[in-house]
Amino acid sequence: MKFRKYLNAGKYGLQIWQDGGWRSVRKNGGLYKQFLKATGQTEINDRDPKPFAPKSYRDFMLYEQHYINAASNYAKTNRPGAYRLTQMYKKLTGKAHPKLKPAPLWYQQPIFYMGGHMNFFGHETDIVWPDYSNLIDYELEIGFVLAKPLFNATPKQAEAAIGGFVVFNDFSARDVQMPEMASGFGPQKSKHFANAISAEFVTPDEILPRINQLKGTVSINEKQISSVSSAGMHYTLGEALAHVSRAEHLYPGEFFGTGTLPGGCGLENGHMLKTGDEISICLEGIGTLVNRIV
Repeated sequence: MKFRKYLNAGKYGLQIWQDGGWRSVRKNGGLYKQFLKATGQTEINDRDPKPFAPKSYRDFMLYEQHYINAASNYAKTNRPGAYRLTQMYKKLTGKAHPKLKPAPLWYQQPIFYMGGHMNFFGHETDIVWPDYSNLIDYELEIGFVLAKPLFNATPKQAEAAIGGFVVFNDFSARDVQMPEMASGFGPQKSKHFANAISAEFVTPDEILPRINQLKGTVSINEKQISSVSSAGMHYTLGEALAHVSRAEHLYPGEFFGTGTLPGGCGLENGHMLKTGDEISICLEGIGTLVNRIV
């Protein structure tokens, strides 16, 4: 099932896609309660464009190719000599240079960081450029939320606890991120200023069977600048969630991101944001998320 928040007479209501059109969901009816359970909520905030407010936020990095693309473009711009060496290595071996690949731990277990869940924004909401950064990026990701608690879960149990999916944009201050990561503590102000999720929310029965086959696009000011695919996750969503649940209680309403789909950020495709830009990201079968940078 596909739900969405929509604006009606100054308040946000809930709709469901049925019979080729959007139909209003009656408050406290069966579909309404089903939506609340899937998103880990007890009520819907009619002043919020988001389908739900995350109770926590963790972001994985499930795509090796995203890391390689970003590291390669960073080297090309900032270390041209080293970049040429990596390209020679690739030409000779047919493989990415080890320096462009994730750290060894990434190949042993799913990795993630804990982000700021209070600064989440909705569809068509303005995103304020932080005054401490000169380089703002977007990241097209698949977002998902828990509908059931987990603790020491198996991958199968973890996957069954997913309540549904949204389009997710993890905004990033790239010039701030680099020194923060070098500190050994991971991203801080570079990530916590803003994230956004789509008004559309889709239940797992429609997405999980084709989670590795989703196509998506990135557009800036209505011009498409990148196309992406969800293929190539190094870990399944069940494996990633099961890892997080080891000796740790997880609860309904906690939110997760897959990490950037390859090609889904400016660090990879070369198209960074400017003040006044409208950034639109789309995932087929889920929806579209539009935000303006102010």
